[in-house]
Amino acid sequence: VWGEVSRAAVTVEVNGDAAPLTAGNFVDLVRRGTYDGTMFHRVIREPVPFVVQGGDPLSSDRATPLNQLGTGNFVDPQTGLVRMIPLELRFDGEDVPRYSRVTSNPSELDRLTVRHERGAVAMARSQAPDSASAQFYVDLRTLQELDGRYAVFGRVVDGLDVVDSIEQGDRITTARLKD
Repeated sequence: VWGEVSRAAVTVEVNGDAAPLTAGNFVDLVRRGTYDGTMFHRVIREPVPFVVQGGDPLSSDRATPLNQLGTGNFVDPQTGLVRMIPLELRFDGEDVPRYSRVTSNPSELDRLTVRHERGAVAMARSQAPDSASAQFYVDLRTLQELDGRYAVFGRVVDGLDVVDSIEQGDRITTARLKD
C-alpha cells in the first residue's frame, strides 16, 4: 500500500499472516478510497515521540468540527452498518491469531509475531478490544507498552522520514494498492 501525504510518498507493507482480518480491512478501505483526503488528527511527539494517527472517515469532510475527529468509523454504504474489527494478536508457535483478548502477560508478549516497533502500523480503537474500524496509527518509536493491546498489521517500509514530518492537520492525498 502506498499513500501520499503533502505530495510525499509513504509505503506500508501489510502483514496478512499476523493479522488477516485487520490487514484485510485496511486493504479493503484503501481500495474503496476511504482514506483519501483524511486527516492526521492526532500527532504526539512531545515530551517524547509517540504516534501519528489518522484514517478517521469523518475527517475527509472539512466541515467536521475538530473536536469530533477521532470518533469516526467506517460505515458500509451497502448495509449502513459500522464495520468493527476484533482485536487480533498472533503469537509465535500458534497457527492462527487470537481474537478479542488484550494480554499483558510477559511470557505471551515475548511471543508476539509483530510488535510495536518504530514504523509499525496498528489499528486505533476505543477502550473496547473489538472496536477498531478505520483509524490507524504509526509508531514514532518502539512502544512496548502497546504490545498485546492493539493489533499491529503492517509497517512503513519506505517514507518513514515523511511520517516523522507529519503535522496534525496534514492529509492523506491518496492511498492506493501497489501492483
